[in-house]
Amino acid sequence: MHWTYHRQLPATLPALTVRDLLRAWLIPSHLIHSLRVDQRVLINDHYRSMNQLVTGGDQVTLTFIPTDFVHPFPAVAPDSAATVSVLYETADLLVINKTRGSKTHPNQPGERGTTLNHVAAYLGSDQPGPYILSRLDQETTGALLMTKTPAVVPIMVRNIAEKRVQRTYLAWVHGTLQGQGTFTAPIGRDPQDKRKRLVNGTHAQRAITHYQVVEHAPDLTLVRLWLETGRTHQLRVHLAASGHPLVGDPLYGIADHHRLRLHCWQLAFPQPFTLTGPKTLVTAPVPADFTPTV
Repeated sequence: MHWTYHRQLPATLPALTVRDLLRAWLIPSHLIHSLRVDQRVLINDHYRSMNQLVTGGDQVTLTFIPTDFVHPFPAVAPDSAATVSVLYETADLLVINKTRGSKTHPNQPGERGTTLNHVAAYLGSDQPGPYILSRLDQETTGALLMTKTPAVVPIMVRNIAEKRVQRTYLAWVHGTLQGQGTFTAPIGRDPQDKRKRLVNGTHAQRAITHYQVVEHAPDLTLVRLWLETGRTHQLRVHLAASGHPLVGDPLYGIADHHRLRLHCWQLAFPQPFTLTGPKTLVTAPVPADFTPTV
């Protein structure tokens, strides 16, 4: 098995070396080395050394092979694909609308019933993926980004790490929150409960969450949330610390009869092997039961 990519460079691209192009595409240095050694980079169907130039309009062909990757084939047992709702799909990327109550990925060998198991069944046995890029808590719904090939995993992981992938959430919270703002309190571990995180907890790290109020209901507020950092339970911890915990949050919230009302509403991300162009925006429909009954 191998994975081959053909990309035509934008006509306006100034001349740069093959190596600089691959770096600009966020291909890791160890993969650039493998591509160079095996001459698996072709420019206009001919091999060109890493120090030679490419320019606008050139056709670039890259071929990746399983030995380029530590784990080229994830060991995910396929399960029923009945719950898989695809929001966006290309040859490389897949965004699904995760359902409430489904774990993102298995934690034990051979485990089934998670979102990743369902997606493996959807892709079929002829596909090496899926490869998980991020996760949503079990009770959180919405857009979940995966890749279908190992070649784009490090590129998209780098995009996530460098904040080029933006996740926008919708959440119902307790109380009446007003306007818009930013939560900036650092988040660390809760020394009293290993399951939990805590504002200014042990080994606290920088955490930034932006919010904007969308609408109000009696003693409840619907907010739009943007993550600038990605700490564990960040949204839940920041909202609880603000005095407006998520509705239905069993760990940080107020004891009530509601299910968790947190939904990953939109994902915006750049396409792999591109230098310019608008981000792709994918929107996950809000669940029909998302608005709590008062």
